[in-house]
Amino acid sequence: MAIQQKLHTKLVQKLILTPSLQQAIKLLPMSTLELADLLNQEVVENPMLEEIQGDEAPAPDATPEKAEGDAEASAPKPENWDDSDYAYFFGDYLDDGYRPRTQHEVKELPPIENTLSTTTSLTDHLEWQLSLQAADETTRSIGDAIIGNLDDDGYLVASVDEIAAMGSWTVDLVEKTLHLVQGFDPIGVAARDLQECLWLQLRHIGQEATPAEKIVTEHLRLLQNHQVPELAKKLGLTIDEVKQHVEVIRHLDPKPGSRFNRRDSQYVIPDVYVVKVEDQYVAVLNEDGLPQLRISPVYRRLLDKNAENTEETRAYVKDKFRSALWLIKSVEQRQKTIHKVATSIINFQKEFLDHGIEFLRPLVLRDVANDIGMHESTVSRVVTNKFMHTPQGVFEMKYFFHSGISSSYGESVSSVTIKQRIKKIIEAEDVRKPLSDSKIVSMLQKEGLILARRTIAKYREELKIPTSNQRKMLY
Repeated sequence: MAIQQKLHTKLVQKLILTPSLQQAIKLLPMSTLELADLLNQEVVENPMLEEIQGDEAPAPDATPEKAEGDAEASAPKPENWDDSDYAYFFGDYLDDGYRPRTQHEVKELPPIENTLSTTTSLTDHLEWQLSLQAADETTRSIGDAIIGNLDDDGYLVASVDEIAAMGSWTVDLVEKTLHLVQGFDPIGVAARDLQECLWLQLRHIGQEATPAEKIVTEHLRLLQNHQVPELAKKLGLTIDEVKQHVEVIRHLDPKPGSRFNRRDSQYVIPDVYVVKVEDQYVAVLNEDGLPQLRISPVYRRLLDKNAENTEETRAYVKDKFRSALWLIKSVEQRQKTIHKVATSIINFQKEFLDHGIEFLRPLVLRDVANDIGMHESTVSRVVTNKFMHTPQGVFEMKYFFHSGISSSYGESVSSVTIKQRIKKIIEAEDVRKPLSDSKIVSMLQKEGLILARRTIAKYREELKIPTSNQRKMLY
């Protein structure tokens, strides 16, 4: 068979991610703070971009000659760029760029002396005590090694042998120094496990050789499972006597170092505010801190062929010009998309905004995607790392998407609403007779909610609520 070469014409459709589309997709999952950092970085790296201040006056060179130059830049001129007329396509962004839709008044910041504070860490607190009680340099060195191997809760994460190998010290000397450090404030620090931590605190308050010490050293597992009757049998005491000793243990601190290593509060800055205007809820984007960008008219003149610029300079400016226009348009598209998704969520969850969590409707990404005419993946990117400030509080935008459970009334109920109902039922139960999961199933069936017992158990565990037997022992 002879091999022949032939030419065939074939028409196909392909989905190609253009650079501008890739940039728009990249911007969607970003939070407002991340977007602000990106825009500020682009302003530094791209000379074609410049930031407009909110109260900036017109430039001194805003003469008719300049206006004529701007008009020429925004009018279609095939001779400017051979590949495509970007100036005409992005004409709306050449001068003003993307401007936030709302302007908020700058609040007066508190005095700087009211914002500065210093806190003592657990390491500093222990090293100060070690410097006062260490008798020699070797003890201080071992003590520093022990303190350096404590976690945030104050527990020792290295073994005695490992610490001894750090400085060629003897195990007996490390044990002696560890005993010294365990006597420091807070009591229970440098313990190797929870059992030793509680035992050190019981010894400090004079509870040695008591049933409380025996519970901690020999029956800690029964205590963790709230098996008070079994503890009473093991100790030969009545349930009331055991409860008294359990109450002593309950007042001990299982994480003695945590109060010295407090984590700073992480404040959430909402990306969207939900404001009620008359009888309607409106989504307002939080654009505080976002720089207002525009194309620099100074650098844009370098694209003029009449100017005495080299081809290399024109190519560089042309590339930066294209990148700047894509960025401005992508930011504008991102803000519009977030606003559409937020408005759709408001329309679906209006009852929640009015009355609270018990009226949260089941919602999936497909519902919002069909409502705004976009793909589910786009909606998923929009709700990632975004927070919404509502009359009911600040929630992550993902919070409003939950599966629904059918009721006998023909309407679906959100799983979050059911969890809230289970929590209220347990809070209102008789403490002497806690409700079992099967009993909660029966109560919800009377309200028209048909659920399996294992579903109730799953929701109860997610709410971190113990079983009925454990609640009875706790009560």
